[in-house]
Amino acid sequence: MNEIANLARIVTSRSLASLPVLDLRSRQANKENQFVAALTDSPEATQLQVVKALYGKATAANVRALQKLQSRVRTKLLNQLYFLDHSDSRHLVSRRYELECLDLLHKVSILYAEREYKMSERLLQRCLRLAETGEFTQYAVQCARMLRNLYAEQRQVIPYKKVVKVLLRAQQVLAWEDEAEQLYTDTQLALSGTVAARRTVLPLLPDRIAHLEALHRKARSFTTYSATYRVRLAFEELQGNYQEIIRVTAAASRRLRDGKLNARRFDIRFNHFMSIYAYLRSRQPVQGLRLAEEYSRDFHPSSSNWFYFQEHHVLLALHAEQYERAQQLMSLITKNPAYLIQREAALQRWDLYKAYIEFVLPPQRLTTARQRQMAQWVLQLPEYSRDKRGHNVAILVLQLLYFLRERNLEAVLMRLERLRKYQQRHLHEPATLRSRLFLRLLQVIVEKNFDAPKAAERGKTLFQQLRDTPPPGEAFAEVEIIPYEQLWNLVLGLLREGAPVANELGS
Repeated sequence: MNEIANLARIVTSRSLASLPVLDLRSRQANKENQFVAALTDSPEATQLQVVKALYGKATAANVRALQKLQSRVRTKLLNQLYFLDHSDSRHLVSRRYELECLDLLHKVSILYAEREYKMSERLLQRCLRLAETGEFTQYAVQCARMLRNLYAEQRQVIPYKKVVKVLLRAQQVLAWEDEAEQLYTDTQLALSGTVAARRTVLPLLPDRIAHLEALHRKARSFTTYSATYRVRLAFEELQGNYQEIIRVTAAASRRLRDGKLNARRFDIRFNHFMSIYAYLRSRQPVQGLRLAEEYSRDFHPSSSNWFYFQEHHVLLALHAEQYERAQQLMSLITKNPAYLIQREAALQRWDLYKAYIEFVLPPQRLTTARQRQMAQWVLQLPEYSRDKRGHNVAILVLQLLYFLRERNLEAVLMRLERLRKYQQRHLHEPATLRSRLFLRLLQVIVEKNFDAPKAAERGKTLFQQLRDTPPPGEAFAEVEIIPYEQLWNLVLGLLREGAPVANELGS
């Protein structure tokens, strides 16, 4: 009982007068909980709106009161982070185990400062076991270092010598892991840059992968494995070697099932994402869509990863020509409470996908008024990056499709001219061949005076070349929201309904 009595003494003698946390389950109304509820219900609310909701009037005194309340609540919310639930498997699996180590280290730091050595030693041993099981080498080093110091202070020679060996080994592994992580983060930073930067790093990757593999053979830790695995996937992605990505991700899933990968560390969500992405890019959308339906349960709707995954889920449905399924997914996505707090670029992409879905749905699903509304919206689509990786072609093609449906000759010719100029300025590299072939097909419809049978006959060779040309690596790709082959058939279908004609309004 002495140990728990000491703990009780420490806590009771050093406790704060009032706990600096929020009682979110309290039934008693107070300004702090009302403030949190107001922010949760209306995250975009202005300061004046919150003042009126809490105090009735937006007076200077009430504004000052809100500022004091805000400071107090912010501090308590930060303290509340210690009490979050991390047990949901749809979040990053390693988080709960890492935070368990950090929790124990925090407690030990306080107990050690209070000279409660016996309990400190036991918690450190427990933390060391958790760190080693989870392969959190940095925490294993911290635990071993603190145990070394504790044993030295207590003059315990035998445990001191044992823990020093553990510490030296962990420090060496940590050094290898640090080197691997430096290589990985250098690569990650370069790959997040411009197309030119991505091309520059591509020839460096084979040597980096070899270096990472050598580090992993030395360390045999999850961290060195993860760095090697992710850089290898990035290398295959840049080359457009999607079949290899499918193989690597499937192998990783098997290793996890067989217990050969650390289940406390391996992020199965990333593996799922890369797998369905590879199926999308390798033109296997039906298989990819089936897997996406299965994998979606492993992503929590509150995480940003959920939106990234669902973006490819929607694209798989579009590529598989399951347009109603794509619309169902869009409805699910836009109802997510976090939808509107995404970055502006992400919201613009969703708008573009939505516009394509609306366009390709069967005509009976849309009223004429709805079609006019969507056409007007498409004309106002914002310009995306002028970089070769972007949605410029997708935007201009969608506008072209709308005007073909409207049979507006002047507007169709204007969009075709914009596409021609875009091709001249930006689509020079071999990796842009699919986009160039499709844009050349679009020019054929003008050459054949918008006659569908003649355009189809004249475009046969180009269309076959398009079908035979695989998608390029991610570094150099124009996004095909709907594959160019499907779009060409859609264009021919619109021309069969009637050729565009001149009108006075134009566009």
